[in-house]
Amino acid sequence: MPKMKTNSGAKKRFALTGTGKIKRKHAYKSHILTKKTKKQKRNLTHTGLVNKADENNIKHLLRLK
Repeated sequence: MPKMKTNSGAKKRFALTGTGKIKRKHAYKSHILTKKTKKQKRNLTHTGLVNKADENNIKHLLRLK
């Protein structure tokens, strides 16, 4: 039987922390930045954690579960 493939979109967007949580980047930081304030752009730079409700779906895409 062939190996299970990791979803290539998910592997580019998510990363595991040492404790097993899933890190993500914020949306709205890629274009149309001229109308956003410096504070908005600065706060979007920091990474966040994936919500508990979505964790199982993402783990499935990353083939962790």
